[in-house]
Amino acid sequence: MDLDLWILDNAIKNKSKDFFLRFYGWEPKCVTLGRNQKEFQTDEKIDIVRRPTGGRALLHDNEITYSIAGKIPEKQSVIETYTMISKTLINAFKKLGVELEIAGEKKGDKKYCMNISSGADICFKGKKFIGSAQFRKEGYFLQHGSILKDIDTNLLEKIFNEKIDINHIITLKQIKPDLDDETIIETIKKEFINEYETYL
Repeated sequence: MDLDLWILDNAIKNKSKDFFLRFYGWEPKCVTLGRNQKEFQTDEKIDIVRRPTGGRALLHDNEITYSIAGKIPEKQSVIETYTMISKTLINAFKKLGVELEIAGEKKGDKKYCMNISSGADICFKGKKFIGSAQFRKEGYFLQHGSILKDIDTNLLEKIFNEKIDINHIITLKQIKPDLDDETIIETIKKEFINEYETYL
């Protein structure tokens, strides 16, 4: 995530008009805190770092993380840029045979990000599947997102000391377990190129 921030700062410095898209995973697993989140305490022995984007704490474990940075399209609000990216991800997963939607009932004062609904989550049949957060600086944005492949509810409950609402969270393992990382990433990349050839 330091690299993501470096990409954002360099885009600003060079007045770039490009979008920069990257994907990665985590080893070892790690908890990240949102930009403005208060300090977080857990009895579990796990690395905890602060990310440049907002939102609540998130365990990065069995997931694909995406990052996109670039100049904010003219006059777009935070929610408009967020929605633009969400629709592109939804279109990419549709090509993979997974029907997603922007949904979710706004709720929750929980520690774990995926336990909370913003009302504008990327969902599968009403269950949260991709959690994202954004940061803006000098006319540019950086957005992170977590595409859940699987979750360890026991570990999550130990880390966050709260019940994980499995009725409102879903993973790729439950939706379409045969999809591999490379296929997902390549499909998303192609969709972003198709949608934003001017930028990427």
